[in-house]
Amino acid sequence: MATTLTKIYIHLVFHIKKNCTYIREEDLPEVFAYIGGLISNAKSIPLVVGGINDHVHILFTLPKTMCLADFVRYIKSNSSKWIKSKGNYYKWFSWQDGYGAFSVSASVVDKTIEYIRNQQNHHETISYIDEYKQFLEMYKIRYDENFAFDDF
Repeated sequence: MATTLTKIYIHLVFHIKKNCTYIREEDLPEVFAYIGGLISNAKSIPLVVGGINDHVHILFTLPKTMCLADFVRYIKSNSSKWIKSKGNYYKWFSWQDGYGAFSVSASVVDKTIEYIRNQQNHHETISYIDEYKQFLEMYKIRYDENFAFDDF
């Protein structure tokens, strides 16, 4: 086969660093749009970027020329630099060191998009840590609570 063809859907989740400035509600749409632009610039397709003032959920297709770790590093470092440029309020802004990345079947892409768009309502009843634990358990990812949540 002469051409490489892929479509790998990834649900990426990451949080702001512990004791960090929260993203202001009025800035969230611009932050999400900026992250979407970064994803497009990386030759990926951003299906949805959402979340609340302390964490982000992204559903995207993994670019065929970049490994996941490099992709996440690109998104987090560039968006963090840009957020810091938004003014003194964000002077100490930083994303957590880690992240969660989960494969998504094509059959549940629409359901995942709706889940990400509904984050504001979702987090009226569940904390980020409990949500994250649910993902880890659903994907059968073993983790040590002493370290899994130490930077948020």
